[in-house]
Amino acid sequence: MTEQGSKAVEKILEVRDLVTQVATPSGPKTVVDGLSFDLCRGETLCIAGESGSGKSMTSLSIMGLLPEPMARVASGEIRLNGTDLLTLSERAMRDIRGNKIAMIFQEPMTSLNPVLTIGRQLGEAISTHNPMPGSRVRARALEVLKQVRISEPEKRLSQYPHELSGGMRQRVMIAMALACNPDVLIADEPTTALDVTIQAQILGLMRDLQRETGTAIILITHDMGVVAEMADRVIVMNQGKVVESGTVTDVFEKPGDPYTRGLLAAVPRLGAMTGTEGPASSDGKALERGLAKPLVSVRDLTVRFDIRGGLLQRVQKRVHAVEQVSFDIFAGETLSIVGESGCGKSTTGRALMNLIPWQGEVVIDGREIDANSRIQTREVRRNIQMIFQDPYASLDPRMTVGELVAEPLVIHGLASGSELDDRVEYLFRRVGLPADAAKRHPHEFSGGQRQRICIARALSLSPKVIIADESVSALDVSVQAQVLDLLGELQAESGLSYLFISHDMAVVEQISHRVAVMYMGQIVEIGPRQAVFENPQHPYTKKLMAAVPIPDPRKRRQDFSLITGEVPSPVHGLDYQPELADLQQIAAHHFVAKSAMETAA
Repeated sequence: MTEQGSKAVEKILEVRDLVTQVATPSGPKTVVDGLSFDLCRGETLCIAGESGSGKSMTSLSIMGLLPEPMARVASGEIRLNGTDLLTLSERAMRDIRGNKIAMIFQEPMTSLNPVLTIGRQLGEAISTHNPMPGSRVRARALEVLKQVRISEPEKRLSQYPHELSGGMRQRVMIAMALACNPDVLIADEPTTALDVTIQAQILGLMRDLQRETGTAIILITHDMGVVAEMADRVIVMNQGKVVESGTVTDVFEKPGDPYTRGLLAAVPRLGAMTGTEGPASSDGKALERGLAKPLVSVRDLTVRFDIRGGLLQRVQKRVHAVEQVSFDIFAGETLSIVGESGCGKSTTGRALMNLIPWQGEVVIDGREIDANSRIQTREVRRNIQMIFQDPYASLDPRMTVGELVAEPLVIHGLASGSELDDRVEYLFRRVGLPADAAKRHPHEFSGGQRQRICIARALSLSPKVIIADESVSALDVSVQAQVLDLLGELQAESGLSYLFISHDMAVVEQISHRVAVMYMGQIVEIGPRQAVFENPQHPYTKKLMAAVPIPDPRKRRQDFSLITGEVPSPVHGLDYQPELADLQQIAAHHFVAKSAMETAA
């Protein structure tokens, strides 16, 4: 027992001088270097840092899940209630895992077995450590599902992971981790893959469960907003070493290390642009007077996907992905589309690229697009290009990055020989990469560098419009800031227009001229950035803003009940015809929220 203030606290986990190494062709490489910390009952310790800092390797070391012999703990101590876990056999560690220490992984879909029901998987987690009759196992599984406040818990027991939403799957993972009442819960980026509203619900749930059970939490994240929301104490890691540690208030208000200061400075903050007009448009005066002609004009864009079934595979239902969406994009302007997963924002971008079937009217640079003309589609793509969310999946691993950037020029017959080489070299310099990088392959670059390569590829045809689909959501905050700065510089230099697709309201506020909010396949609010962020009208817009974590521990939310409800299913019968007025009523019924500034106050 130790004294913290006037209250006695119990140390549960003690880590001393932990050194973790991985094998490389040139010899062992240290990825966790001399880490030490204590964790007390009921406390939340956040380990923060960017990709490669060693924070996830720390969690795997504690859990005894390192992929030996490729990775191993070289030295140190990890004591749980006084017992050094590094001295235990694998059989003894199996009794500890899930029972005394449990872990929530980043991606619930890859952590859950797709061929077993939720009830079966929960039952295995419970009965492995506490053998009991099947009826009692089911009762306990139902109890933990109710504990994590999942809707219709009895129904969920018989469902498979693919039948649940991302937020529901993460709740199942939390239920599985809490099933045996562990002393320590390690959550490794548990909300990174979730929409901001689901993230807020999960964070609120973890906080409530901690108050009820007294479980100590190690929260591993690169999101400093989440750190401010959840942490009692913070450890900041960089290249395997601790560069800063202390209470959450001290780290945020008095950061001592330059790396920590840079990390905090790079975090986009919702409301930081209040009272400002935002980024300047290349033709701002013309836009204000309503004199400018739109570069892209979309009217009544509709995308529906058939769901077939039965013996004859007839169409039984339809997914109403996008319904009668209309908007304009002007030269040198950034129009952002925001909303949660499934709202139709990425489908809208893919439809403009003619990557999926669509209906409606689309005019690009004065030319109406024929959705069924492949020849015209090829011509149109010289003016409109796309940057996808995952840069690694967008790049062919068998080709050099130089070949990938040159490929559009070759396909359209715009350059060859030395002219092609010069153009590729110019594009690499323009996105801040050395010319000799062109000879390397995608796996030899970091995530931020790969996204720069994707931007260079999109710029190769000198397009007038770039669709950026969640182009920075998978990046660390400092790399994200660099890519956003690059996009702004390119727009200022060449008058590029962006359709910026994102669920991150703070990033959208920073980069946008105008904002469109999508809900259930329709735009429910659209207007200038300042109007949408400072005076939101739709309850769904208010909900999105209320859910954004604020990177300031003094403004920590106490009441997560403001952020309630899930987006209803877009699957409907063949006779369904949605109306915007219906969506207003649905949103008012599902969502109760205040603005982020009201919530913070």
